[in-house]
This record gives sequence, C-alpha cells and structure tokens, in this order.
Amino acid sequence: MQVVTAREAINTIKNGNRVFIHGAAMTPAPLVNALVERKQELHDIEIIHLHTEGQAPYASLTTDNPFRVNSFFVASNLRKAVNEGNADYIPVFLSEVHLLFKKQILSPDVSLLQVSPPDRHGYCTLGCSVDVALAAFASSKTRIAEVNCQAPRTHGAGNIHISQFDYIVETDRPLYAMTESAPSETEQKIGQYVASLIEDGATLQMGIGGVPNAVLSQLTNHKRLGIHTEMFSDGLIPLIEKGVITGEEKVSSKGKVVACFAMGSDSLYKFIHDNPLISMREASFTNDTGIIRINPKVTAINSAIEIDLTGQVCADSIGAFLFSGVGGQMDFMRGASLSDGGKPIIAMPSTTSSGASKIVSFLKEGAGVTTTRAHIHYVVTEFGIAYLFGKNLRQRAIELINIAHPSHRETLEKQAMQRFKHL
Repeated sequence: MQVVTAREAINTIKNGNRVFIHGAAMTPAPLVNALVERKQELHDIEIIHLHTEGQAPYASLTTDNPFRVNSFFVASNLRKAVNEGNADYIPVFLSEVHLLFKKQILSPDVSLLQVSPPDRHGYCTLGCSVDVALAAFASSKTRIAEVNCQAPRTHGAGNIHISQFDYIVETDRPLYAMTESAPSETEQKIGQYVASLIEDGATLQMGIGGVPNAVLSQLTNHKRLGIHTEMFSDGLIPLIEKGVITGEEKVSSKGKVVACFAMGSDSLYKFIHDNPLISMREASFTNDTGIIRINPKVTAINSAIEIDLTGQVCADSIGAFLFSGVGGQMDFMRGASLSDGGKPIIAMPSTTSSGASKIVSFLKEGAGVTTTRAHIHYVVTEFGIAYLFGKNLRQRAIELINIAHPSHRETLEKQAMQRFKHL
C-alpha cells in the first residue's frame, strides 16, 4: 500500500485496461478526473460501472476518446453518450452483476473506489455503496482507493482492510448530495393508494423520487415495518425515528434496515454513519429473490415508463431511447410475489409530463420489457389500483383502462376492442 496523489495512482493504469468505477454517492471524482487528464496518453480503456453521480467526463469526449464505457445502468450523466453510440449499456439484473466479475466475464484490471477512513484496526468501509463494488474489488488486479474523511463508516458487508489497497489517495470533501422537491398532487394521490396496500409488519422495497416519498409520508400510522431494499433514502429516516420501522417481523436480518446503497442529503450520510441499525450489503444479497421472499409481506414498489394493456412493463427505455436500466425491478417484483402476503406494485402517474398516456395499447417500437405480463400483480396510478394477477388479457385491459387518465380512456377502449374483439 502506498499513499500517493490521484495522478500518481492513475499513472498505474495501462493501455487496454478495464477500469471499474465505484458508483452512486461514492463515485471517486478525484480519481475519475485524474483518469480523464491522461486522455492524451491512453487508448483502449474500457470503463465499467453502475449508476454514477456527478459528471462522467470520460463519456463526453467527442474526438479521439480513449475511453469506452460499458455500463450496467444508464444514468443521466451517460444517457446522451449511450444513445449517440459513444457508450454502451449491458442489460443485466442487479442481482447478477457480481457474476460477471466472479465468472471473469468482465473482471476489472483496476478498481477505483471511495472508502471511509480506516478504524483503529485498519478497516475502511465502502460507505454508502456496497452494491457491486465489493465484488469488483475482489476480482481486480489493482485496487486504488480514495480515502475520504467525510465518507460515512457503515456497518454490514463493506469492510476492507486498508492493506488490501495498492494505492491510497487521501481527500477531505463532501459526498455528492441530492435534494428532492416535495411530491406533486398527483404523486400524493398515488402515494395514498399505495399506502393503502401496505400492511403492518410488511417488509418494504422502494426507490427514490416523488412517488416513493409520497408513499413514505403516508405511513406514519403503520406499525412494525421492515426495510429490505436496494436504496436507502431520506424518506426512511422519519419513520425510523418515529418507531414505525422496526424490522421486528423480518426473517432475514431481523431488526436491521438492509440496503445495498444509500443516496440523498448530507443528513442522510450523517444518519447512516456508524449506525449499527443500517446494514449495507452486496446487491447479490439484497436482490437475491430467495432471500427477499423469506421476509413477510414483502411490498415492492417500482415505477414504469409505460405499461401496455396486457401488463407488459417498460421501465428502462422510451421506445429505443435508453433511459435507465433493468436494475433490480425484476428481482424484487418476483421476490415480493413469492413472499407470504407479498405485493409487487408498479406505481406511476397515468400520463407523461407532455400529457401522453403511460398506459398504452402496445409498447413503443424498440421498448424493452423490463417486467413481463406474467409477473405483474398491482398497478397504481392517481386514479386507483388495478389488480392483474389471475386476470386474462381482456380483464387486464379493463382494469388498466379504469386507472388510465380519463382523457385517454375512450381511445384505449377502442384500441382494446380492436385487439381483443370485445371487452
């Protein structure tokens, strides 16, 4: 282990290397910037990662770019490059990304990580992003760490002894923080419907954004809720502090709030710092359907870009335009459906920001099916709840038309009649 500057650490990267970059709020920006500064010296560098925050300057170079991104998720900082053909997207369930490393399909030559400072025993942690970073670290030949004084020390699986890093770059900077606007009126209505489906003692999975936050705001009178999720967000903190979230009825990690990454405000990072209640685990654990399903009443709340009248869900693209990724939606939708009393839920506004219906007769040309029609149980919009499990295609169409925006229902009914002959 050597303590060096960011540039000195990055100088060890060689032409033709595959480089893994730690994701979410733990994106090691100083190392990324130092890598891009070497753009004139390098060629044929493959970059792999999940969702990263902040800039992705390696993807925005337009001429003689020595970097080629192979991403497991299309975040906003990569969207333009992917859709213009200057970066690539690998569709893969979050629960299976670690296998790409373990099976040496995409083993990194170098991993760039951000970690918390070592404790008195010499152990750093992967902070608020364990997800696939631990697996990438384990399979990397060279390991470079940004040791950030402001990175939270977290409990769980992300412990790495400082001696296991080849190069250390010491920093003192705040993590990437994000603030969210208050849920809209539409999101509040969706949140009320979803909250009505959540039972006391349920184990929850949800993401970030207006709808999840609206759901969480409606749960203050619930009891004994548990959390087993991909993402830990600010909206969970008030429910933990009020004793709504206790995890006492969970089977897996009883009493613990389990997530594989956390992202939000500075207050969130302070909350999870050295907090033994929060267990940050690998995505291979959080998203393992076999582990998810053993918890009681797993209620998985996910979103969609559009859903057709048979229940096919597209959540990663707008037609052929790649917008996000497969992620863990199917992991949790299936895990919830197999849980005793579980409820897999797709929650979304009935229309896009431009007023187009998100409930459609057919998915757009080029759209990906993120969740199949056979996996769908509940669909929620601001106009109500559609329950599709056990329904035939015509019955599904009726259920979904009933929760579509009123201005689109007549058109959807005509399209359904053409497709199914009668309703």
